[in-house]
Amino acid sequence: MSWGFEGNCAKAGEYEQMVIGYWATREKEEPGNAFYQEGEMANEAARVCIDSGDLDSAAKWYRKGTELGLKEPGISADRKALWAFRLAHAEARIAARRGNRTEAEKQIAAARAALDSMAGLRRQQESFFPYLTGYVALYLGDTAKAIAELEKANTSDPFIQCLLGMAWEKQGDAAKAKEYYSRAYQTTAHNPPAAFAKPFARRKLN
Repeated sequence: MSWGFEGNCAKAGEYEQMVIGYWATREKEEPGNAFYQEGEMANEAARVCIDSGDLDSAAKWYRKGTELGLKEPGISADRKALWAFRLAHAEARIAARRGNRTEAEKQIAAARAALDSMAGLRRQQESFFPYLTGYVALYLGDTAKAIAELEKANTSDPFIQCLLGMAWEKQGDAAKAKEYYSRAYQTTAHNPPAAFAKPFARRKLN
């Protein structure tokens, strides 16, 4: 994840692959956990890649994450829906970054359907939906909608704070943007949201 703070998709992926390799050695002993962890690590690499602007690599890693996660023996319906939700969520964001509104809206609908099909996991995952719709709106140029949606997401997440800062900046409200960037910069986490937010917010505040 340290490479994520550098925005280095390739190196982050290289090390995530090592972790995937470790979990591959645990597939027989921990089948209920190993494949899930492999998928998680691939998605983590994907997150670094999309946030660094390498959309092609991000797409490959997200697909790989889903494929690995779905190999879990006896996977539950909720877990299947979770992987479907994550993939559609990712593909919608990638489409928005490419300016493809039609594909983004198609994937948003797929994400909503996957979320609605969940039983036990739906409440846990619900806040990730306005993050998706806000993100897509932001990159497709609808900053008012982006703000409205992102404010329904987890606003304690430094990545969401950066997105809100970006949206307010595009709206011409520099003070509001600075408020969100300042909050994002305060994160001490060492995870994908922080890997983007900390250096991004620092550049915005300098």
